[in-house]
Amino acid sequence: MSITLQSAYPLLNRLRLGRDLPVLPLAILVPFVLIATSANVIAPYDPTEPIPGAKIFEPPFWSVGGSTRALLGTDYQARDVLSRLIFGARVSLIVGVMGTMVAGSIGTLLGMLSGYLGGWVDQLIMRITDAWLALPAIVFAIFLATMVGPNMWNIIIILGCVYWTRYARVIRGEVLSLREREFVKLAEIAGASSTRVILRHILPNVMNSTMVLASLTIGVVIIAEASLSFLGVGVPPPQPAWGSMLADGRSMLMVGDWWLTIFPGLGILLVVLATQLFGDWLRIRLDPQQRNL
Repeated sequence: MSITLQSAYPLLNRLRLGRDLPVLPLAILVPFVLIATSANVIAPYDPTEPIPGAKIFEPPFWSVGGSTRALLGTDYQARDVLSRLIFGARVSLIVGVMGTMVAGSIGTLLGMLSGYLGGWVDQLIMRITDAWLALPAIVFAIFLATMVGPNMWNIIIILGCVYWTRYARVIRGEVLSLREREFVKLAEIAGASSTRVILRHILPNVMNSTMVLASLTIGVVIIAEASLSFLGVGVPPPQPAWGSMLADGRSMLMVGDWWLTIFPGLGILLVVLATQLFGDWLRIRLDPQQRNL
């Protein structure tokens, strides 16, 4: 009987985890990731080339004048809007994830050094952080983008350099508490170097906060990339990006070509909303005090 009960515990835990999973965010994020990673396979056309024989500004297939040849219509160059949306999802995924990784790596490292070493190192890093926070994020990103030139990988580095400050402040606060804990003091007494203490004892204990911040930052980075592309200093054409698609369709919105802006805008809205909801769920899931409320 005891063996049966013990074998049932993992199953019960899986069922409990499945019941607690955020259904709405995953229902948006999982298809988004699958579409972005398999864009070359599922996109019906080349997103940078016109559809042979198609007209410009064809509406979606359910509208008058639409055709199943272009399910979501065409743009001002007769390019397939659906294909551009699919490849734009790949750009948003790459920039969102990679930009968050760059920001998280910089901010977590500086936050740990600031909190653990203290003294002039802490003062220097925090003053730089304060100065960085005083700069408007989008304006600063535009300035950096115009300096280094529009390119997807440049945008990733720029956004990582813009959004690292939120990690540094949060991680520093946690490290200030962790460095007074007994296991850290015992490691120091045993002769462990600062590098070993930070990597073996501090870093594993701040990863939960880093993961929560990362899940919340992805949506912010996606919006920032879309804003830069909308302003013409993000991902350069003809590579499709949701922000540049919004910019291309802006002038046609008032004459009734609504699909050029509605579909990329809806994509940005859904993905950012899903990442924020997932980040809130992850924050509660990884915080025992909030999980038990």
